[in-house]
Amino acid sequence: MKIVVDAMGGDQAPAVVVDGAVRAARESDIEVILVGQRGLVQAELEKHSTAGLPLTLIHASEVIEMHEHPAAAVKAKKDNSMIVGMEMVKRREADAFFTAGNSGGALAAALFRLGRIRGVKRPALSTVFPSQTPQGFCFILDIGANTDCRPEYLLQFAMMGSVYAERVLGIPNPRVAIVSNGEEEGKGNQLVQETVPLLKASPLNFVGNAEGKDILRGLADVIVTDGFTGNVIIKLAEGVSRFLMDLLKENLTASSMSKVGAALATPAFDNVRTRLDYREYGGAPLLGIDGVVIVGHGRSDALAIKNAIRVATQTVENSVLEAIKQGLGRYQM
Repeated sequence: MKIVVDAMGGDQAPAVVVDGAVRAARESDIEVILVGQRGLVQAELEKHSTAGLPLTLIHASEVIEMHEHPAAAVKAKKDNSMIVGMEMVKRREADAFFTAGNSGGALAAALFRLGRIRGVKRPALSTVFPSQTPQGFCFILDIGANTDCRPEYLLQFAMMGSVYAERVLGIPNPRVAIVSNGEEEGKGNQLVQETVPLLKASPLNFVGNAEGKDILRGLADVIVTDGFTGNVIIKLAEGVSRFLMDLLKENLTASSMSKVGAALATPAFDNVRTRLDYREYGGAPLLGIDGVVIVGHGRSDALAIKNAIRVATQTVENSVLEAIKQGLGRYQM
């Protein structure tokens, strides 16, 4: 299997991207293809022991920067690392593409080069999210690809999310819920109220509305919402998680007695930190695109990059694209 990695994507690229790619190549039997400005990427590769590793470098002269307008940058920079990498997926020279770069640029490049799966109205950006479900997490989409949505979009998001949850995350017959401001039927804005009947009429395992607290409490395995709300949810959760960990650290090191208690509780705190750490989840699949595209956090470090490559591999191995294509007919969209 061949995974293309945007070596220029991310706040600390190409250094951490190369580091993560080397780790992935060393720990698995997949081939990692780094795409980026040859001189910069090669200089980072030379810092690692790569002899015998399945690593390849493909030159791309341009980069879509974080501050650039996505669509304009994709059109203006024909030789950027995202376009070059996705072209390889389109030509079947690689099985999947990953970037930690400009997420809007990734979406624009994916639509421009790979296109949507036939029948998909809008692609959705998704992510694994910690919760009190039996498996310890749920799957949320959309988290930023579509700020404005229609009911039929959310129905498709639910279908694609269910396929991914079952195929990749190993959740049989995943429970689906829609984000709302109340758990009672009839609550929610116009979009939610118009989407609920579609979800109820579908073959999906729809369990109803989910308030914000229900996401963490494990009400459902797949949480569906528009991209604006989804992005606010994950960004707020990220901030709260960091705040709580900092608050715990501050209080547990405030006195000699508390330091003793902190030392005894270190394994438990490490487990909590790992469960809340976005790096452990790697990257977010861009579902609905006619090709496997994984988007990572801009702050991704080497661990996150390595895990994102793992996510890309699992998405290909579990035939998610084919399952979504089959599901479109089944769910009559």
